[in-house]
Amino acid sequence: MTNEKRTVPRSRGAVRIRPEPDMMSALTPMSIRISMPPELKPREAAMPDGNSRRWDSPFDGQGSNSVIKVFFTQPAYCRVYVHAAAEPEYEVGGALIGEWCADRETNTEFVVVEHLIPARHTRQGSVYLTFTQDTIVTFHNELEKRYPNKKIVGWYHTHPKMGIFLSHYDTWLHNNFFPEPWQVALVVEPHSSTGGFFIRQANGLLNPTRYFGFYELNGNFGRSAVRWNNLNTVEESKEGV
Repeated sequence: MTNEKRTVPRSRGAVRIRPEPDMMSALTPMSIRISMPPELKPREAAMPDGNSRRWDSPFDGQGSNSVIKVFFTQPAYCRVYVHAAAEPEYEVGGALIGEWCADRETNTEFVVVEHLIPARHTRQGSVYLTFTQDTIVTFHNELEKRYPNKKIVGWYHTHPKMGIFLSHYDTWLHNNFFPEPWQVALVVEPHSSTGGFFIRQANGLLNPTRYFGFYELNGNFGRSAVRWNNLNTVEESKEGV
């Protein structure tokens, strides 16, 4: 996604992007944010790690300390995968819907991604995706209508042929519109079939180049639905040692 506030081209890997300066005038952190009331607390629940398969990124276990564990249901993963593959030459995205919880025994916080709301009212191209204020309002309206007891636990978007990272604008958008420590950002590259979650660390910072894996909540008779080539199961990682 591009930083629409800028009026000069900026580099994004090997691609040069020229922002459209009129896009961000109405979309500011003061106008609307995807955040929760300060008194809201995570729901107490048992962490479902016994019914999941762990997928590690190349950066997992390298010293980064994320404050949130991510559990991804197979239906939600498949919907993201299909959405990314449906328009492989253009950036697409949306909101991740689910639960924010804390384990009853350890108090470890985790999110469960159960649904998604594809973004509407966007401007998109091969190297940019812009959420407008109408996009954000639609997220909230759809959440109240379809998933009234759930939360927006983060967002996702694709980077066709660009790799897994957060651009300057992606980071700005995440910090300003998804500011809660437990809200995550998922980036998918449909051509190489790769993906990963960007999660804030214990110090509150977000590293735009280091992404994390997730726990795949089992279904489909125990068979995995994950098809991203850059992630390995814990069992596969151990076999490679």
